[in-house]
Amino acid sequence: MSKPSVGTKKRDFWWMCVVPLYLFTLAFILGPMIYMVAVSFATNNPSGYGFQWIFTLENYLRIQDPTYLQCFRQSFELAFSTTALTILIGYPYGYYMGRLSPKGKKLMMFLVMVPFWTSSLIRLYGWLILLQAKGVLNGLLQALGLIEDPIKMLYTYPAVLVGMVYALMPFMILAVYSSVEKMDWSLVEAARDLGASPVKAFWTVTFPLTLPGLLSGVILTFVPSMGLFFIADLLGGNKIVLVGSLIQDQLTRGSNWPFAAALAVLLMAMMTLMIVVYRKVTHVSELEGRL
Repeated sequence: MSKPSVGTKKRDFWWMCVVPLYLFTLAFILGPMIYMVAVSFATNNPSGYGFQWIFTLENYLRIQDPTYLQCFRQSFELAFSTTALTILIGYPYGYYMGRLSPKGKKLMMFLVMVPFWTSSLIRLYGWLILLQAKGVLNGLLQALGLIEDPIKMLYTYPAVLVGMVYALMPFMILAVYSSVEKMDWSLVEAARDLGASPVKAFWTVTFPLTLPGLLSGVILTFVPSMGLFFIADLLGGNKIVLVGSLIQDQLTRGSNWPFAAALAVLLMAMMTLMIVVYRKVTHVSELEGRL
């Protein structure tokens, strides 16, 4: 009886590694997504609990209600503002971090990763203490004589924006840092030797090379900010309703699972479109870099 060849053993080993991955993806990723899409076309149970497998488009047509469109608009505005602020703060931080010595990079990486060692809810409660009327920030401003009466900071749009930026900033920093660290700095030196100013060398060489990392940070910031409803609930006092908040409300108090699934499917489709655009842009930038 002949022994299995080396190629056969490699194929068997490859299947042993890949099949569990496919099964996991099907069971815990594709399966729930397909089920969610199917539920979005179901009919809500008149009794107020569960749903019936009766095909309908009513759940998607209901999203056209001005109230729900306003929720989507508010979510996009908050996501856009959060992403813009994380770019303004995170890009310089990640760029500076990538230019440091190995010891400096380790220190800066430590400072970026420290917040992840603590629960996000605990960190948000820290912001509650800082921003409340009798909190640390108002007390400091009054002690400095800058204000007489406490400023209403908590349960406002700026408070939610601060919480979003604080929670998502590390993702932008790490994405930009990864691109800066992989850069070929000889290209920047060549641009300077050919007479380019530091500003022109940055915009013509450095920025295009770090654009994939910046776009990765945008995706990692914009997409989660559409659904981080617990930040809006804690720092906004339920005054700012995001799509994630609306989905949670329909799953709990509203008991309308099909409508919640329709909202989730629409949100997922929007985020998928953003990722497709990101892939197109990064592919074009890679081709231009090769040329």
